[in-house]
Amino acid sequence: MKLQILFLLICSFSYAQESKLDSAYFYYKKAKQFNHDNKHFNAYNNYIKSLDLYKKLNTEDSIAKCNLEIFELIKSQNNLNKNPKPYLDNYYKFALEKKDSFFLLKALNRYAEYYWNSKNIKQSKSYYFKALELTKSNNLSKYKVSIYGNLAYLHVINYPDTAAYYFKKTLGLKKLMTNNQLVGNYINYSLFLKNQKKYNEAISQLKKAEVITLDKYQLKYNKIIYGKLANCYKEIGDYKKAYKYYEKYNIARDSLNNTEQNIAISELDKKYQTEKKDKENLKLKQVNKEIETKRKQNLQLLFIAIITIVFGTLIYILSFKNSLRKRKLAEQEKEIETQKNLTLLKEQELTTINAMVDGQEKERKRIAEDLHDNLGSVLATLKLHFENLKLNREKQKINQEELFNKTENLIDEAYLKVRRIAHAKNAGVIANQGLLVAVQMMAEKISSADKILIEVVDYGLNKRLENSLEITIFRIIQELTTNIIKHANATKASINISLYDNNLNIIIEDNGKGFKMNALNLNDGMGINSIQTRITHLKGSFNVDSTIGKGSSIIIDIPVA
Repeated sequence: MKLQILFLLICSFSYAQESKLDSAYFYYKKAKQFNHDNKHFNAYNNYIKSLDLYKKLNTEDSIAKCNLEIFELIKSQNNLNKNPKPYLDNYYKFALEKKDSFFLLKALNRYAEYYWNSKNIKQSKSYYFKALELTKSNNLSKYKVSIYGNLAYLHVINYPDTAAYYFKKTLGLKKLMTNNQLVGNYINYSLFLKNQKKYNEAISQLKKAEVITLDKYQLKYNKIIYGKLANCYKEIGDYKKAYKYYEKYNIARDSLNNTEQNIAISELDKKYQTEKKDKENLKLKQVNKEIETKRKQNLQLLFIAIITIVFGTLIYILSFKNSLRKRKLAEQEKEIETQKNLTLLKEQELTTINAMVDGQEKERKRIAEDLHDNLGSVLATLKLHFENLKLNREKQKINQEELFNKTENLIDEAYLKVRRIAHAKNAGVIANQGLLVAVQMMAEKISSADKILIEVVDYGLNKRLENSLEITIFRIIQELTTNIIKHANATKASINISLYDNNLNIIIEDNGKGFKMNALNLNDGMGINSIQTRITHLKGSFNVDSTIGKGSSIIIDIPVA
């Protein structure tokens, strides 16, 4: 009797769970349909009902799917007057617990879009860089294309040079793109160049797109390419080529209109035939469903009874064996982890000692050179003056007052040289706190004078670089910032520092008066030649993009081992 009651309880519980699951899915599908029909309030209400039922059933995958759908709906419809972020937060939490790289990448991209729409560009960039970290795995590398593309558009308005940098990064990933994606990226880059009035460069990108054969949408892309080429040729005054591409544009447009009309007629006919078949199938399904339901109920009762007994026994046996195995594995892992930690600590200790010794040796050598080259000659001269004073005290051949003044000037000069050496040492001390901290302190100190505002944007500098490399980079940034203050007449500047894929990227931009690099005298005191030499020694690249009246951008890439 007790077994029969237990059996009936199990059956009723299973039936109730299945019923809730069907209801949750029903509301979810209904919400999708409402959303498709632009009935967004109804869609939102049905998503919420579906989410509540999935929460009661504790089906994590379905809960996450609902949260993402609700986020997308609210984000795209301002009239709902809801905050979408909590739903995205829940989806992100699920992705972290699941440890699924694809889900995490999707969540990070949605965060970036959310902050982009909220005009929080700095936060949006941060999430796009986090998403880039995930694309290092081979199965996600294709998503780099869209992320670099978004980063390009993110900088189009305020930082066009940085936008161009990311457009080029995107087009550098040709192997990861389909032909359609490649053509789309060429067109996007050409539009950016056209807006910058760089018509010849825009034409070059469109020409690359023109020769690519596509699997689908060839006419649609041809129409766009020909139209843009015609406009660009018109802007540069080549009316013959402009007319040629306007003719091609009209031919592609007419062909596209005819094709779309035929497709629309075919779709209507297909829809009619599908609806007719669906009605016939629906009647047949209803009859079959009733028969199948009765058969399933009988079989379900039998299977539940057998499965409950078999699984109960198996679960007990497997759980007992599994607990023993886990205990042994835990003990082994604990021992291995202990050994790893000891080895790691020793390696870290040796690395730290070597770095300290190397850094101290370099610093001693630099100070010794400064003392020998700068202070040594002054002290030697000072010694001669004192000897002259001693000899002249008795013979009075030279004006005593003049000798005293010269000697005093030499003492002042020696004091200033010692003071400069001490200040140079202090710069190293600041850099020893970390490159990022040093740059931020420098920017804060300069900005506090209210003559220029310097913003520092960073990504990926979660760990220290080699000490001498940090000091060299800090001095380069310090010298370039000094150039902006002394020569650019700028009111705003930004220092972007990012470490990604073992590459340190530094972008320094200002809104100053700009300069012509070709007309610049490299020995005029700005230190550009010296900076180029140091970066070449580090096996890095140094690019300057400056336009008179529109400020300057300096892009530095340095490989980090």
